[in-house]
Amino acid sequence: MRHFCDELRAPGVTVHYISLDDDAEPTLAGRLSAALARLRPQRLEFFYREMRRRHRILLDGKGDPEGGRWNFDADNRKGWPKSPAGRAGPGLIPLPERFAVDAVTQDVLRLVERRFADHPGSLADFAWPVPRAQALQALDAFVGARLQNFGDFQDAMWTATPFGWHSLLSSSLNLHLLDAREVVAAAEAAFRRGDASLASTGGFVRQILGWREFMRGIYWRDMPAMAEADHLGAARALPSWYWSGETRMACVADAVGQTLRYGYAHHIQRLMVTGLFALLAGIDPKQVAAWYLAVYVDAVEWAELPNAASMALWADGGRFTSKPYIASGAYIDRMSNHCGQCAYAPTEALAEKRGRPLCPSTVLYWNFLERNGLRERAMAMLEDLDAL
Repeated sequence: MRHFCDELRAPGVTVHYISLDDDAEPTLAGRLSAALARLRPQRLEFFYREMRRRHRILLDGKGDPEGGRWNFDADNRKGWPKSPAGRAGPGLIPLPERFAVDAVTQDVLRLVERRFADHPGSLADFAWPVPRAQALQALDAFVGARLQNFGDFQDAMWTATPFGWHSLLSSSLNLHLLDAREVVAAAEAAFRRGDASLASTGGFVRQILGWREFMRGIYWRDMPAMAEADHLGAARALPSWYWSGETRMACVADAVGQTLRYGYAHHIQRLMVTGLFALLAGIDPKQVAAWYLAVYVDAVEWAELPNAASMALWADGGRFTSKPYIASGAYIDRMSNHCGQCAYAPTEALAEKRGRPLCPSTVLYWNFLERNGLRERAMAMLEDLDAL
C-alpha cells in the first residue's frame, strides 16, 4: 500500500494515506467516516467540473475552462437596480414564448377543471410548450433573447415579474420534450457566436449539466431514506397560505401567488422564499415536499425532492451541502423590492424607523441560530402560522 501510494503521488495524484501507527480511529469504518467528515467529497463543484471535462463543454483548446474559471457564481448574483440615479427595477424583459392551446390541450384543461374544480390554482394562463416542436421553439426564443442577461439577474426578484430572464425550460426537460444535451449545446453555441456572455452561459449550463444531473444522482443514491429524513426534527404543519398566497409577507405572497397562477417560480423564490420560511419555521419536510410536488409544472420527484428536502430544508443534515441555506429578511430586501411594500420590516433598524413589526424571517433566523433574545417572539409567531 505504501509503494502504491508513492507511485500515485509521483505523477501528482493527491492521496490521503493513513498508516497503522497514525493516531486515528482504530477501525476501517471509523477512519473512512473521519475522512469523509474532513474531506466532504460529495460536492457539486467537483462533480460539475468533471462533467464539463467529460462532455467537453465550455473548454478552450487546451482542455481548460473558458475564461480561466470554472465558476462564475460571484458574477451572477445581482439584484435589480434600486438606486434613483440608476435604472430602477428590471426594466423591459423579452417575454417567454407563449403557445396557443390546441384541441387536445383544451380537452385536458376542461377535464382538469371538471375533475379538480376545488383544487388551488388557475388554468387561465396555461401557455406551456406541449409538443416537442413548441419546446424547441421555446429553447430558441430563450437562447436568442434572454440568455444574454440570465446570468446577471438569475437570483433577482421583483414584484409582478414572474419570469425575469429565466429560461422556463425545466418542464420541457423533465417531461423529455427536450434533451439536456441539446439545451446545453444551444447555450454554448450562443456563447461561441458572441450572442451571450461567458458568465450567463456558464451559469445556465451549471444549472443543467451541474445541478440538475447532481440532483438526479443524489436522488437515486439516497432514496428511500431521503423521503423520510428529518434531521432537524421539524414537525409543524404547513400553513394554509401556502395554498392560497394569502399572507402579509409580501415576498411569500408574490412567490405563492405566481405559483398558483403559472405553476412556476424560479429557483431563488423556491429556495430563499418559500423554502427558507419552511426551514426557519420548522415545517414538516414531508408536507413541504408534497407541496412542491403538487404546485409546479416541472415537479417530478427525482428533481423536486432533493431540492426541497435536502437543499431547502436541510432535512438530511448536510448530505451534500456545507450548511443550511438560511438568511434573514435583509437578504430578501437586497435581492428584491418586496420589503418596501411589506407589512413587515426586514431589519430591526427599519422596523423602528417605519413603525412596522419585524420580518418573521428575521425573527425566525435568529431563533434558528439560537443566539439572541428573540426566541420568545419567534415562538409566539409559531403559535399561529396562518396569521402571518
